[in-house]
Amino acid sequence: MATTEYEAVPAVARDEERAPQGLLVMKFGGTSVASPERLKAVAARMVAAREHGNRVVGVLSAMGDTTDHLVELAHQISARPKPRELDMLISVGERISCALAAMAIHDLGQEAISLTGSQAGIVTDTVHGKAKIVDIRARRIHEALDDDRIVLVAGFQGVSTDLDITTLGRGGSDTTAVALAAALGATACEIYTDVEGVYTADPRLVAEARKLHAVSYDEMLELAASGAKVLQLRSVEFARNHAVTLHVRSTFDDADGTWIREEDERMLEKAMISGVTHTREEMVYRVDGATPARLFGALADASVNVDTIVQTGPEIVFSAPAADRDEVAATLEALGVRWSERDDLGKVSLIGAGMKSHPGIAAKTFATLDGAGIAIEVVTTSPIKIACHVASDDVDRAVQALHRAFELERPEAERAHA
Repeated sequence: MATTEYEAVPAVARDEERAPQGLLVMKFGGTSVASPERLKAVAARMVAAREHGNRVVGVLSAMGDTTDHLVELAHQISARPKPRELDMLISVGERISCALAAMAIHDLGQEAISLTGSQAGIVTDTVHGKAKIVDIRARRIHEALDDDRIVLVAGFQGVSTDLDITTLGRGGSDTTAVALAAALGATACEIYTDVEGVYTADPRLVAEARKLHAVSYDEMLELAASGAKVLQLRSVEFARNHAVTLHVRSTFDDADGTWIREEDERMLEKAMISGVTHTREEMVYRVDGATPARLFGALADASVNVDTIVQTGPEIVFSAPAADRDEVAATLEALGVRWSERDDLGKVSLIGAGMKSHPGIAAKTFATLDGAGIAIEVVTTSPIKIACHVASDDVDRAVQALHRAFELERPEAERAHA
């Protein structure tokens, strides 16, 4: 059995009565706001959107490496910072970005207001560092929009049901933006980043990789879960469950990016494979002596993000991010089970909605890797994904070989349609 676990997404209700056409959510990542000059450019982009008649909500990440520096500072003070206080610390980066952007917008002649996640009404559960949004109470955002202001919301954060500051995990500003778009009934959610969209592979690894014009929600879920760094997984879940159209595009030019939306026949006809993704390091565990319910219940209680799950008999094989290694080890020891781990594996995934109706994809995948002399340790599949764990040192070669084998450098891979 092979599964990919996605978390439940809360039923954030659209406020249809207060969501006129032309409400646009614009999210800007850390590289987009990494300097005063870039912040001013982001402010100008939001002002331009406002002057075109849109009501604008901006969601900003922290400037550049601010969050990393704050985490390093915390560990200079304490070997094991308390999660509550760490959230309190690292949430300030996004607030800085929003306040500075509001100043720049005022200088451009528009009204703006910066809000923390809690001021914006983003309510989360009580898990620090990996909080999940449970509600959005957007009264203050609506009031500011009604006053013709551009609203700037600090991404990556909220307030828990216990009234503590929480953060949503790395990439959490994506989830903030999409959840707000769902709750506000926005026309679209634009995700601005340092790349021009979603590619058939990492262009830093495959020079011939092509930018995709359109990707379905399900494909993007698999891409995000399998190593693509463009969007946080939870943000795509929100978009799919609440029918929010996403547009991933570059902050630094006006070119069209990648649209993420419901699957249509043209996506299947243009190319059966959307892309090859990879993760260079992923822990793989083998466990004997526990039922799936007991094992994964305990891992869920420890907030471990389990990815691959395979069971063909008493032994259970699963993978999890290297960042969760300590939590996994502590959980398995507490369960008293027999277990082992491997830290020398990465994962390469072939993803595409078209493979559902094209036989032979798996055979070609395995033949390609075998021809390149790459041994596969674990295989998992879904209707639109084939994932192979291979030696970390072989990951780059595997990506390049599969990209060539499925001819993803061809213009057809772009799915260039209106």
